[in-house]
Amino acid sequence: MLTMLIVDDEKLFADSLRKEVEWASLGISSVHTAYNSRQAKDIYEREQVDFMLCDIEMPQGSGLELLAWVREHYPRTESVFMTCHADFRYAQRAVQLGSFDYLLKPVAAEELCQVVGRVVEKIKKDKETKQYSRFGEFWARHQPLLAERFWLDIINHMIPSHPELIRKEAEERNIPFDTGMKLLPVLISIQRYTKSFKPRDEKIIEYALINSGAELLGIQGSGLLFGLPERKLLALIPAEQDAPEIQEGLLERGQAFIDTASSYFYCDTAVYIGNEVLSHELTDMVSRLAEWDKNNVAHSNKVLLWRNKPYGQQAVALPDMNIWSVLLKEGQGDQVAAEAEMFLRSLSDSETLDADSLYRFHHNFLQMVYYVLKLNGIEAQLLFDDATSSALFRRAVRSLTDMIDWMKHTLSKAMDYAGTVQESQPILKDAENFILQALETGDLTREAVAHHVFLNPDYLDRLFKKETGHSITEFIVSRRMLLAQDLLAKTDLPVGTIASRTGYTNLAHFSRRFKQVVGMNPKDYRSNHKQ
Repeated sequence: MLTMLIVDDEKLFADSLRKEVEWASLGISSVHTAYNSRQAKDIYEREQVDFMLCDIEMPQGSGLELLAWVREHYPRTESVFMTCHADFRYAQRAVQLGSFDYLLKPVAAEELCQVVGRVVEKIKKDKETKQYSRFGEFWARHQPLLAERFWLDIINHMIPSHPELIRKEAEERNIPFDTGMKLLPVLISIQRYTKSFKPRDEKIIEYALINSGAELLGIQGSGLLFGLPERKLLALIPAEQDAPEIQEGLLERGQAFIDTASSYFYCDTAVYIGNEVLSHELTDMVSRLAEWDKNNVAHSNKVLLWRNKPYGQQAVALPDMNIWSVLLKEGQGDQVAAEAEMFLRSLSDSETLDADSLYRFHHNFLQMVYYVLKLNGIEAQLLFDDATSSALFRRAVRSLTDMIDWMKHTLSKAMDYAGTVQESQPILKDAENFILQALETGDLTREAVAHHVFLNPDYLDRLFKKETGHSITEFIVSRRMLLAQDLLAKTDLPVGTIASRTGYTNLAHFSRRFKQVVGMNPKDYRSNHKQ
């Protein structure tokens, strides 16, 4: 509620005005009267006056002179003049001194109430703006220490989302706060880096984005911008004016931020502008923006408004991948890649595409590729076990761009290896070299060799036997025995050491296998060779 001062040298008029008008209904709780400028100045020294209703013509100093003094000493007081004369010079001077309005006596009650109502509304709005500006300035100065931690605790449910509990916590932390204050949250998501960075470098870039973002979004000194987990930033902007007006300004400034992030920090981003909310509603609004980002797989480098968010999304119809599997079997991987990319890019402007639809495409496409590879005897889970394939696989469902990158990589690697298997010789040479280098290891098995060349063990065995006349196991044994013969003939190493060098941990087992292959035991072979 506000305090008002009526100044008029006509005592009867001033007193009746104070008593007869329902000032409380207009938002004024206390009304003081003064009959000249000196009395008015005395009241200013004792009371906080929000609104002055003042006569212009008074014997001990005019109302214009009083207003000039008020403007110098109490500039936040709003003033309305009253006069019996419609003199333009008075009106002009009143405007120059910053008077809110100018009324002619006798003042109609309805007109007076309308003017006072507008004055009260302006005073309240100015106080809120000043309060929000003070909050924003305080938060900006103390961001790392107090304000950021305070709002993070609210968002992370460390402080319950209840107005009174939030107010008490703010008071305990000595943070300026008002339960009626509204905030406009803006979530910024770093969707991907277009260059390869180490985790430490990514953190440095995020810090740079926070510093540049505060300036680009126009919230320096009037809000907060800080980091969240999972490559996200959050801006909190006190709503000092109508939210739509702030949001419209953020559309342009948000795009400038996106352009800067892309050009100078090598990253694709999305900016989500929420609705204005009270402090206890903030957690829910931020959660909704984060969920929107999670499901946003179609839009990159774009500013999105919550109030324009589409609802009632329908599932995307996926293409018939049976046709693609036939093309893959025939070696037409390039055509499959072109058709799959065309389908995915056709969804880039779709408002119905969500993470679930992209996940279903990912799952079906992966199953199709694995099926075709299995027909060629290729163990797909082994073929794609490298770091690059794993990273692309994890990122695939984040966005259409990531899905296209994974799809192209998967098809390229699958078709290249399928072509190698068709030729067979490079695969068999690779398998043979692996066996020769691993003869000393005890776990050299048919399965280990097949794992190395990404093929099914039975398929590799058939392929190996067709080309060499031996199974994988027979080839391993023969090469181990040749190595043993060489060591027995050319060195004086103990037989037990030679057994270990050829992959046998059990000497008796080695001796039996050697006699089975060579026709005599190791000691007799060494003796005969020396003779």
